[in-house]
Amino acid sequence: MSSAVQTLDFEQPIAEIQRQIEALESHPDADTIREEIETLQHTRNSLLSKTYGNLTPWQTVRVARHPQRPQTLDYIQMICRDWCELHGDRRHGDDPAIVTGFGRIGSIKCLVVGHQKGRDTKERLRCHFGCAHPEGYRKALLKMKLAEKFKVPIVTFVDTPGAYPGIGAEQRGQAESIAVNLREMSRLRVPVVCIVIGEGGSGGALGIAIGDRVAMLRNSWYSVISPEGCAAILWKEANERTNNLAANALALTATDNLKNGLVDDVIEEPLGGAHRHPKEMAERIQHYVVDWVRELQRLDPATLVRKRFEKFRSIGSVK
Repeated sequence: MSSAVQTLDFEQPIAEIQRQIEALESHPDADTIREEIETLQHTRNSLLSKTYGNLTPWQTVRVARHPQRPQTLDYIQMICRDWCELHGDRRHGDDPAIVTGFGRIGSIKCLVVGHQKGRDTKERLRCHFGCAHPEGYRKALLKMKLAEKFKVPIVTFVDTPGAYPGIGAEQRGQAESIAVNLREMSRLRVPVVCIVIGEGGSGGALGIAIGDRVAMLRNSWYSVISPEGCAAILWKEANERTNNLAANALALTATDNLKNGLVDDVIEEPLGGAHRHPKEMAERIQHYVVDWVRELQRLDPATLVRKRFEKFRSIGSVK
């Protein structure tokens, strides 16, 4: 764990201890003060555990948006073999905000679909900051249908603040493309495993999140609207105070979504979040995907579709 990790404001005490550790480790007599270094490391880890074990909903949103948090292509690089990316929707063009392709995760041959936000400014602009256009959702569905044809399971990584709201996207049928994805994904005759790895904003997330098993990473969020969007509607301005209020009201954390039956599982993150230990996080995701795909492959296609339909129809039901 290094100071190269960008620090959020509520992590400042942790960052200060980390600086002390690095100063001592670079000391010529580092071996003679090893006990002091280990004490500081223990203090840092305890503080990390306490801080990340008590994040507010708004702090969770900020961790989910951490600039160094692994994205879809990062996980593909870490856990996929024989990766072959596929492009285009055969109707308008290719949307870099959604990545699709075939590969192997562990022993599982699968189609991977996921949002991509980009790392630097140039890539983020090209990827529309992870906000997909209609052609992105149509590309995703086209590849899912191809996977269904060859009886290949599907894995999706959700990480978007929402679908792109521009005029061109609306003219090309943004709402319709998402609605069609919801309908068609609900009746795919192959296993579908969906994981919210960062942000899960509204219909933009739902467009690739209809699966037999839907999971969230511990420090991700999943909601009908972003805290800023909610704050702008309810309080006419989005600032630190209203964003906090909105995040609390939206029940957007992994714990809230699990409690409300909107997701099936929460995948725990390594100490201090996925951005501190991306490889360890990737391994946990790989284990989850492999275990559940194997479990779902035991079901015949008709049962798979029926159970998926019943799962989503039961959300929000009151007895």
